[in-house]
This record gives sequence, C-alpha cells and structure tokens, in this order.
Amino acid sequence: MNVDPVISIVIIVILAIIALSVFLSFFPIMLWISAVASGVRVGIITLVAMRLRRVVPSRIVNPLIKASKAGLGLTINQLESHFLAGGNVDRVVNALIAAQRANIDLEFERAAAIDLAGRDVLQAVQMSVNPRVIETPIVAAVAKNGIEVKVKARVTVRANIERLVGGAGEETIIARVGEGIVTTVGSSNSHKDVLENPDMISRTVLGKGLDAGTAFEILSIDIADVDVGKNIGAHLQTEQAEADKRIAQAKAEERRAMAVAHEQEMKARVVEMRALVVESESQVPLAMAEALKKGNIGIQDYMNFKNIEADTQMRNSIGKPDGTNPDKEER
Repeated sequence: MNVDPVISIVIIVILAIIALSVFLSFFPIMLWISAVASGVRVGIITLVAMRLRRVVPSRIVNPLIKASKAGLGLTINQLESHFLAGGNVDRVVNALIAAQRANIDLEFERAAAIDLAGRDVLQAVQMSVNPRVIETPIVAAVAKNGIEVKVKARVTVRANIERLVGGAGEETIIARVGEGIVTTVGSSNSHKDVLENPDMISRTVLGKGLDAGTAFEILSIDIADVDVGKNIGAHLQTEQAEADKRIAQAKAEERRAMAVAHEQEMKARVVEMRALVVESESQVPLAMAEALKKGNIGIQDYMNFKNIEADTQMRNSIGKPDGTNPDKEER
C-alpha cells in the first residue's frame, strides 16, 4: 500500500511538534537561555529536577534573575525551599530589593519568615518607608463632671520589621489608643478641659508606650474631632432619683398595707370586746332573777333599777336630735 508523501510529511511534522512540546515541558530551554543571558548560572538538569519536584521553574528563575541584578546574592536553593514551604518567592524578592533601596536591614531568612507568617512583607517594607495613618472609630468617654466627650483620633504608624513576626496588629493599636482616650477624658475634671486642650490626649496616650509588643511603631497621635455628647451624670442622677422614688413608693405602700391590716385587727378586737360585753350583759337578768329567787333583792329594788334604766334611755333620746338610741346602735 503506497502512502502519499505529503501525508507522510504532515504526520512527521505533527509528531515532531508533539515531541518538541513534551521535550520543552521537561526541559525549559528558553528559561535556561534567559537565565544564562542574565548572568545567572542555572543548569538545565536543575530545571528538570524542579519539574520532577512539582516546582514551576519560572517562579524560581525569574525572581532569582531580579535578585542577581539587584546584587542580593541569593541562591536557587533558598528560593526553591521557600516556594516549597508555601511562600511567595516573587514578593519576598521584591521586598528585599525595596529594603535594599531604602537602606533597611532585612535578611532573606527574616523576610521569608514574615511571608510565611501570613503578612505582606513587601507592604511592611513600604510602610517602613511611608508611614501609614490608622483612623480610630469614635471613642466615647465621660469626664468627672458627667459630660460625655466623643473623640476621634488618627494614629500615624510605621512598620517595625523586627516585630512583624509575633507582633500584634492594627486592632491592638486601635484598642490601646481608645483605652488611653477613655483614661485621659475620665481623669479630666471637666469636659471643657478636653475641649480647650485636646493635645493632652495625644501626650497622655503617647506617654503610655502603646506600641509595645506590636508590629508597628507609633509616630504621632492626632485628634481629628472632639464633640460633646450627652449629660451622662444628669441622666444617671435622674435614673437614680426615679429608682429611689419607686423604692419610697413601695415602702409607703407597705406601711399603708400594714396600717390597714392593723386597723382591721383593731376592728376585729372591738367586735370581740363588744361580744364579751353583750355576753356579760346577758348574764345580768339571770343574776337578778337568781337574786330575786334567793331574796337578795326585792321587787322594789328591781323596779327602781328599771326606772333608772328608763330615765337613762330617755336622757339619751333627748340628747340626740333624731331620737336614735346610741346604745342600740352600738349593739
């Protein structure tokens, strides 16, 4: 079977392209040429070994070329080990170049540690050169006279390369500045003192050394805004007076209830005593009958007693305009 020479040539060209692509995927010739042209001595076998270790050669060689041009003196093993540890090699090299240009003492090991710690080492170097301004939220504090003062501050900080690993972040700076503002305002006798001299807050806060243990160095604290808020003292006094009033009302109600209960007890006692009087009076006719039976009194004595009783009732009737008998009412 004869095959068309054109088809054979096309097949050979396709196979050659595939073979060349496979070869270049394992042997990055162009990257090797770029490194050699830049004066970086990297063996082709080293690049192939990177492929076998699942390392992208371009992410190592290109930063190495930049570092070599900047005169950093880094080795390919340092960059590859940092890449295998999960670091960003290009960002670390850029940070080292920026630190060298800014005359900041930064070694590769420290830059790699900062990068592996999750911080942006390049941004840290840039912040060391160009300080950053952190704006605090509005902090409300109360002076000794009970007036609320609302303060807003701007903190100028610079990154401290030595404390980037393990140092506290911006949240700690903001919290400490807020604490200093509350302390300064709270120790002022009047809110007018704070309004007249807002720089007293800056001096007090700066004197406390708030940047200790943080990844930043505080350069200055500027008071952006000072406002007067509510009269917290008067509000608290009003609430206290209202609470005292409710307590007094409760105690008065308790005393009233006790008085009512005592009154009812006295009324019950009066009824009880009246019942005893009625009981005693009921014994009088029996005693008189017994006395008559035994002859201790006579009929004349009994009649005189009834006459006296009738006279007494008549006088009581005359003494009351409506003619009612008070004795009967009481009974």
